[in-house]
Amino acid sequence: MKKLTALILGLGLAAGATGLAQAQDNSKMVEDAIKARKAQMQLYAFNLGLLGDMAKGAVAYDASAAAAASNNLAMLASLDQSRLWPQGSDNMSVDNTRTLPDLWDNIDDAIAKGRATAEAASAMAAVAGTGLEALQGQMGALGGSCGACHKAYRAPAN
Repeated sequence: MKKLTALILGLGLAAGATGLAQAQDNSKMVEDAIKARKAQMQLYAFNLGLLGDMAKGAVAYDASAAAAASNNLAMLASLDQSRLWPQGSDNMSVDNTRTLPDLWDNIDDAIAKGRATAEAASAMAAVAGTGLEALQGQMGALGGSCGACHKAYRAPAN
């Protein structure tokens, strides 16, 4: 009987240790996903900032730079982001994100908004290097697609 009790206790401890290791692995996965998506958003902002500055006349229009920035945006938007949004990576579960839990409750809408951003980025890439007016004509759609997701699924900055 003592051997059976020891075996059951040992299996229980092993299962508990496995559960703890899985929780730690999940925690690291969530942390890594948040870091990766923040980095991707910074790259979006960096490239979109240049295009926006050109569109507003804050910096001189440069066809090569506009084409490069818009191609970067299109490439970023085409990346598979499925691993960047694990359950438990919202601002109610962890402290280092502004992502609202509503994103997972409305995942189909969030995916549609992501597709709209990818389409707007591709449309920008097609025209940004062809002239200032073409770039300016696409800024509303591109900025609007980014903003639509942020308004719905990102908490305001404190």
